[in-house]
Amino acid sequence: MSFFRTVSALSKLRSRAVQQSSLYSSVRWLQIQSSPEQDLRSQLKELIPEQQERLKKLKAEHGKVQLGNITLDMAIGGMRGVPGLLWETSLLDPDEGIRFRGLSIPECQRVLPAAFSGGEPLPEGLLWLLLTGKIPTQGQVDALSKELQGRAIVPDHVYKAIDALPLTAHPMTQFASGVMALQVQSEFQKAYENGISKAKYWEPTYEDSLNLIAQVPVVASYVYRRIYKGGKAIPADNSLDYGANFSHMLGFDDPKMQELMRLYVTIHSDHEGGNVSAHTGHLVASALSDPYLSFAAALNGLAGPLHGLANQEVLLWIKALVDEHGENVTTEELKDYVWKKLNSGKVIPGFGHGVLRKTDPRYMCQREFALKHLPDDPLFQLVSKLFEVVPQILTELGKVKNPWPNVDAHSGVLLHHFGLTEAKYYTVLFGVSRSLGICSQLIWDRALGLPLERPKSVTMEWLEAFCKKAA
Repeated sequence: MSFFRTVSALSKLRSRAVQQSSLYSSVRWLQIQSSPEQDLRSQLKELIPEQQERLKKLKAEHGKVQLGNITLDMAIGGMRGVPGLLWETSLLDPDEGIRFRGLSIPECQRVLPAAFSGGEPLPEGLLWLLLTGKIPTQGQVDALSKELQGRAIVPDHVYKAIDALPLTAHPMTQFASGVMALQVQSEFQKAYENGISKAKYWEPTYEDSLNLIAQVPVVASYVYRRIYKGGKAIPADNSLDYGANFSHMLGFDDPKMQELMRLYVTIHSDHEGGNVSAHTGHLVASALSDPYLSFAAALNGLAGPLHGLANQEVLLWIKALVDEHGENVTTEELKDYVWKKLNSGKVIPGFGHGVLRKTDPRYMCQREFALKHLPDDPLFQLVSKLFEVVPQILTELGKVKNPWPNVDAHSGVLLHHFGLTEAKYYTVLFGVSRSLGICSQLIWDRALGLPLERPKSVTMEWLEAFCKKAA
């Protein structure tokens, strides 16, 4: 297909999308009027006053309670372990792992609605849980899925902004640029400029957040198709749920890949508020920046190799191992390879975690998915060998607090198995997933009136003087 025919096809696709937007918006408002129990916004409107009073009481009665002592190590060590954020949507326990509104990943897999009996949880259900703290019904999830479809129309200028970048730009750069371009439609910005009451900040934030959550798979898939598939965009299929539709727009219609995408988006959605992307989104939003600006900032943090980019690094590391030793590497060869990398001053990507002190539950659920759907995949078998070898070596090394694999150690192998082999794109998938958690908390930030974040910083001279006085 020529360049001009491709552009023409994309223009027609966008024109149809605008028409669909009008239709779905009308349907959405009809649903809200007729079935408020199925509408997420109505549920929040009931919950928010209760939580506002809860926070007000907590502050009034216990505002002076000390949560812990800050050591010099914490101050110069990235504020590691300092309890300094309110983050309602999830909590990370060093031993149990992540809990979404109190529910572990296995519990979410059991109780959240799925596309079919025994299937992986639908991301829409996880979004409902993050926002309300309640397990949604199938009807509520179906209604939310339709609402997100109606919001998933990306303006033409967003594609133009992405197209202005060279194809060689990293997928995360293109994705973040697309999110920034979405910002011109911000309802919060418009409402703030018109003088909205603080008590209602959460309402346009809700609109922006759900629009953003709905639109990021479209932007992300456009980036993928632009870089790797010659710009041949695939239109949404509104008969599909959020995760399956994302898979479809990327170009993967294998039902197992759609199941993987449902699982991927769900388990990567949130990981409490202290990680770089979540904290960045919260910090920027505390200045009353709108959800688009806040989430774009979060994506730039996610793009770092010590955070979301790690899932790219893991697969590239495994491929380098295979290039040197082949897929059927022996246990002894694997041990020698790992020791060689460690002795050269390099780390083993995908192992260790800043908080966890056991194997990441997100790793384990992906391992179970692999055992169920691709037990004979050579790269999965290699990952299994690494699971046996690396923790033992890191424990022997004696310098690692957590020698166990994290989420990044597994996700790339699953994606690779189903044909999504472009490792540099993996962090974009992570970013789409994170929109659910970051935006859910942002709505609650606004509802609870959380203030501008402004921790105190000190100089090295101040620390020296303080420690000398303390001694």
